[in-house]
Amino acid sequence: MLTRKQYELLLFINQRIKETGVSPSFDEMKEALDLRSKSGIHRLITALEERGFIRRLAHRARALEVVRLPETSSQTPPRPKGFSPSVIEGGSRWRPDESNEPPELSPHYAGTVDVPVLGRIAAGTPIEALSEKGNQVGVPADMIAGGEHYALEVTGDSMIDAGILDGDVVILRRCETAVNGEIVVALIDDVEATLKRLRKKGNSVALEAANPAYETRIFGPDRVKVQGKLVGLLRRY
Repeated sequence: MLTRKQYELLLFINQRIKETGVSPSFDEMKEALDLRSKSGIHRLITALEERGFIRRLAHRARALEVVRLPETSSQTPPRPKGFSPSVIEGGSRWRPDESNEPPELSPHYAGTVDVPVLGRIAAGTPIEALSEKGNQVGVPADMIAGGEHYALEVTGDSMIDAGILDGDVVILRRCETAVNGEIVVALIDDVEATLKRLRKKGNSVALEAANPAYETRIFGPDRVKVQGKLVGLLRRY
């Protein structure tokens, strides 16, 4: 399944080729998808090529060919109204109608609050982002201290030294700012997303892993958006 941005770019390229006979420029693609940098377009094109939807034609400028379009049944649904973090890929691996749904992740007893599980977030190499509301998770009420909250399933090991493991479900409070040292959901260039510790120094923003195997990544302030900060996590053994 394509991410929302991949799907939007594929349709834009296909439509432009039909209208003009040539694929759009990177600047046109960036503007059409409202991205801040061409690097995001490069990543989207590479992903579409790897999935067999487009092909680059050698020795020709602006040479992209649409090989196929997604089936109608698998097209990305319209973006829901209201807040929906742009940092999630797919839905949770658990579905309410599955007989093996872990009871630890859906307790409906006194003292819990239902929080929507919005999908997966990388705690490692950033991943393409897409929001898709799925099932809910019961969270202890004392973990929710006001505001809007959501849950994400963690993939990757870059935050293991902070006690966040692959497969954990993290609980986040929606916010757009954070102080130094807080663990946040960060959206990079409106395309990539990751769970990292935030550090600010001057006009630079650092996304810091909690695993020495991963390097700290430094960005300009306009390239990173905070979409939530960690308030707790749930773990299934």
